[in-house]
Amino acid sequence: MYKRLSAVLFPIMTILLIGAMYWGYQEHQEKNTVLMKAENQYQRAFGDLTYYVSQLNNQLGNTLAVNSTSMDYHRKGLVNVWRISSEAQNQIAQLPLSYLPFVDANNFLSRVSNFAYKTAVRDLTKQPLSDEEFGTLQSLYKNSSEISNELGQLQKNIMASSLRWMDVELALSVNEADTENPVISGLRGVNEGVGNYSELNWGPAVNSMYNDDNIELLSGVPVTAEQVVDLASQFTGVPKEQIEVTENGKESDYPTFTALVKEDDNDKKLTFSAKGGKLLSFVHMRDVNSAELTIDQAKEKAENYLHEHGFNNMATVSYDEFSNTGTFTFVYNQDDVYIYPDKIMVKVALDDGEIVSFQGNEFAAHHRDRQMNEPVVSLDDAKQALNPNLSTKEQRMAVIKGDLGTEVLCYEFTGTINDNLYRIYINSDTAIEETIEKLSKQDQKVSD
Repeated sequence: MYKRLSAVLFPIMTILLIGAMYWGYQEHQEKNTVLMKAENQYQRAFGDLTYYVSQLNNQLGNTLAVNSTSMDYHRKGLVNVWRISSEAQNQIAQLPLSYLPFVDANNFLSRVSNFAYKTAVRDLTKQPLSDEEFGTLQSLYKNSSEISNELGQLQKNIMASSLRWMDVELALSVNEADTENPVISGLRGVNEGVGNYSELNWGPAVNSMYNDDNIELLSGVPVTAEQVVDLASQFTGVPKEQIEVTENGKESDYPTFTALVKEDDNDKKLTFSAKGGKLLSFVHMRDVNSAELTIDQAKEKAENYLHEHGFNNMATVSYDEFSNTGTFTFVYNQDDVYIYPDKIMVKVALDDGEIVSFQGNEFAAHHRDRQMNEPVVSLDDAKQALNPNLSTKEQRMAVIKGDLGTEVLCYEFTGTINDNLYRIYINSDTAIEETIEKLSKQDQKVSD
């Protein structure tokens, strides 16, 4: 009996064993294929990074080599610097550096890119490169040369020693801070070198992109946690006993308070500035399972909400619907001029019209009474800058943030072309297009 059973089971077990071995072999081969593909991708990304930084250095040198009055070549050179530095950043994003301090090097490329773009987009015939900007370009040329040399040497070491990026990823994933991996040590050296560069004069246009103007504009008398409890109670109508307050960033220049309101099974969270006690945001965390309200009904709910809480003269400019909620964007209307930096977003639950979210940090940071100059360009001249095929439906004055980070008074035109709806902003001083925005039919409907 046992012989008969063995005669049956032995070939079955043999087949199973061979099958398991083949499956294991296949799995091993597939794993190796995936690892090899990832390794090749990392090697390519680092090679491209090294190439682009070298090209960046060359392009900066070319831009500095021409005559200081060569406006056209300066623009061309700066556009190339912007393009190349952006490509270098893209390659960094493809490398396994999430656990490695490479922030200084990445920020350096980001600032180079933004400096080149902000300088290139302005009218260099009217505002040529200044002595300070030439000095910045000279420093960038020197710094990029050092980075290029270090990356080039590291690439040679990787190729000569057959170093693998997969080993880098493994070392970083287990957080080996003191690892002796030469690739990690080399990249740390590049980053530390960038961090030791002297501070450059990037100009106000670039600095405004990295400096949080909330710190400057959110001013006022500091409030206490007890006062925040009172503010949250007044805003929500909930007794003070149900409100817990915590302070955030106490030692920073921009501290805030978070008020958590315990009500039923759904919490409400409010954020106030520690200076002035201004409401920055409000969220009611609950499910919205159906959409019963129309856009007009939801818009009325949002407008009434703002009015009840002291936000007057607000105009609706856009609408977005998602997961049975409708989000309206409002901007401040000062004497029929739409002030886009003074922005508030209100989300309405479309089942019962409750306000489930309020975002007012930009309004709190920027809102003030503005003294606006009269437009240099007439309305008729501004219209001449539009595409003749644009069918204009609406026009008004507006203040927006321009490419250089400053507020710009514009003529705002809403119209259709190629069956699409657009808002086009024409600078009221230069008659040049500042920006263009594609709208949905819902945007048009709520802003009528």
